[in-house]
Amino acid sequence: MNTHLFRPLMLACVVLTGCASYQPKPITPTQLAKNFEQRTLTNDALRAYLVRQSGHPVKPWPLPRWNREMLTLAAYYYSPALDVARAQWGVSKAGVEVAGAIPNPVLQLPFQYSTVNPGPGRPYTTGLGLDIPIETAHKRGYRIDQASHLSEAARLNIRSEAWKTHSQVRDALLNLFAARKRTALLTQKVAVQQHILDMMKKRETVGETAEPDINLAVRVLGQAQTDLVAAGSASQDALARLASVMGLPIGALESVQLNLDEFERTGAAPPPAEARRAAIFNRADLLGSLAKYEAAEGALQLEIAKQYPDIHIGLGYTYDTGTNKIGFGLAGIALPIFDRNEGGIAQAEAKRAEAAARTAALQDKIINDLDHALDHYRTSLNVLRLSTVRLSTAHKQLRSQAASFAAGAIDRPALAQAKANYQTSAIAHLNDVVAAQQAAGALEDAMQRPLSPSTPNWTMTQKEILR
Repeated sequence: MNTHLFRPLMLACVVLTGCASYQPKPITPTQLAKNFEQRTLTNDALRAYLVRQSGHPVKPWPLPRWNREMLTLAAYYYSPALDVARAQWGVSKAGVEVAGAIPNPVLQLPFQYSTVNPGPGRPYTTGLGLDIPIETAHKRGYRIDQASHLSEAARLNIRSEAWKTHSQVRDALLNLFAARKRTALLTQKVAVQQHILDMMKKRETVGETAEPDINLAVRVLGQAQTDLVAAGSASQDALARLASVMGLPIGALESVQLNLDEFERTGAAPPPAEARRAAIFNRADLLGSLAKYEAAEGALQLEIAKQYPDIHIGLGYTYDTGTNKIGFGLAGIALPIFDRNEGGIAQAEAKRAEAAARTAALQDKIINDLDHALDHYRTSLNVLRLSTVRLSTAHKQLRSQAASFAAGAIDRPALAQAKANYQTSAIAHLNDVVAAQQAAGALEDAMQRPLSPSTPNWTMTQKEILR
């Protein structure tokens, strides 16, 4: 084989040996379902993650009771939404590498055969040439800048998804708290109403109670029983929702003891200036929108730089029918005569204006949502304070009725009715507690920051979010 052809081919083979190879990673619905069903709150990998993120030992294991902090961290570990966001950030990080790639030179292997040999050597022309592209006007830097900002936006999207997971865990636990508390109160109410009905039926036999009163008691008991069934169904729905948010099969939560005591307490509303500052500087979606605007700026700079043509330098050696030739020169320069990239620049400017408008609109919405959420939370706290006073008054009335019954001043049906009235007041107070907690959640969402320092910190480090 001719050495003039053999050497370039050997060089090409050496270069290609450093290329990446394809590694298949097949997935099947059966395997995905099996992996999902095997997820639990007792495996050692989850425990190691909880220790790493909470900063303290997790003992005993498995945990006898799970509070909101531990459940939120477990959701960060298993959450399918966060897995998608992490994968999207991986794509964006790879985009930075793509943007920073230096254009490869083009290997040229010319060959011609001459039927009539004009020279003293062999009757063919062969050689080795390189077309070396050189980007001008800092195009590669602008591409890297644009891709880096898009990667930062994708990283911030992980924080945004982490907050959504945090918020959804909180809402599911609040619904579960409300349903279980309501179930307990309604169970007592049903028992009291049933007792009242039984006593009224006994009185009916001796003519001391009229039929309309019996019918009213039946309707009240039926409504309480219906509410009790609805509360049980709401509890199951909340547990299923929590399992879905956490990326767990519902069976993994059914045997777990949950600590929901924190929903008994409410925190004070933050000062408006502090809340607004938290919303503007902490919200990941707003920071991500700013990063996308910076990416649009980089895209515009790149389009402007495209007005300046790249340079192609040609280097090569040619054997031409007995003559050795070494070539060096400009392989080509695109002349910006008919198109100076006006269309690309105009489109990039329009996209930058769109990104700016989106960012401004998002900030306006954040401020309006925050003001509304803050006012609503303050109102809910006032309502809750009044509700607490009413419940305290109802409890005093119940104790007074109990004392009157002990003294023989009232009969048993009157005491039973007093108990039923107190259960009604307790359920109304529970509704006000839940409303205040929902308003607190809306305010936290507006700021993307917990109101209580005891709740899991959502402004997590990359290590904590990214696993």
